[in-house]
Amino acid sequence: MHKDFFCMPLHLDQLATFVNVADLGSFTAAADKEGLTQPAVSLQVKGLEQRIGVRLIERVGRRAQPTAAGLDLLVYARRLLRESAAAEEAMTPYRDGASGHVRIGSGGTASIHLLPRAIAVARKSMPGLEITVRIGDADDILRDLEANSLDIAVVALPASGRNFEIEPFYEEELLAVAPAGSLLPEDGPDAAFMRDRTLLLYEGGNTRRAIDTWLAAPDIRIRPAMEFGSIEAIKELVAVGLGWSILPGLALKRDRAGLVTTSSLNPRLTRRLGMVLRRDKHLTRGLREMMKCLRAFKG
Repeated sequence: MHKDFFCMPLHLDQLATFVNVADLGSFTAAADKEGLTQPAVSLQVKGLEQRIGVRLIERVGRRAQPTAAGLDLLVYARRLLRESAAAEEAMTPYRDGASGHVRIGSGGTASIHLLPRAIAVARKSMPGLEITVRIGDADDILRDLEANSLDIAVVALPASGRNFEIEPFYEEELLAVAPAGSLLPEDGPDAAFMRDRTLLLYEGGNTRRAIDTWLAAPDIRIRPAMEFGSIEAIKELVAVGLGWSILPGLALKRDRAGLVTTSSLNPRLTRRLGMVLRRDKHLTRGLREMMKCLRAFKG
């Protein structure tokens, strides 16, 4: 075997021609099958023999037959051609736009109350679309997006990063949440009213910063009775009477069967959710479909 054989790649077209000659026993028959001239087929086989460094086809009478080396190579050649055909077939749905994979990073509220409905619409439009969702705080999600281990992030704004494209797509109200039967001001609780309650607040993130700013008063630092990393946990604790909270409206679409009371704040407090992508991100059909469904989300 030629000493440089393992350094040189095998050409699939040469292997395919070699298999056809071996199967059909004729350069002419192989040429007819491939739509080539007989000299072109001969050159393909000769080029493969030169690349490998051994003779692969020999003439026995009027028939072309594989040599001992050719018989051994046939086993691998058939396997390589099968794998090549399988690889091309596997790419067909992506080429046709019928399949794909989208990796989404999101915070807890959006992943529970917004993404499932948007994903359902996207999957209805593209049944072959695979979607995975990673839940975390905004800073971690944006770091993963920067590292390209996520395709898109859905986070509370603002979000910063010079390599990011940011598109706000949904605005929701933050509501006062109290145990069922609690009395709230007719025009909604203001910051002074809420500061006098036992507050259970979500820890960290842009939403918490917006709440702290709304609650702020001169010379007063907001110290909630308890902080949690789960909005769902806060809802449960408010429902059993352990305190009040300010939570995103998405998390309160289902009113816990009357176990909590909700109200707009005075003045109203809102937050914006945005889609964040890398500026250099290739927008596959699946990613474009997911973005379209997010833009259409109406709550």
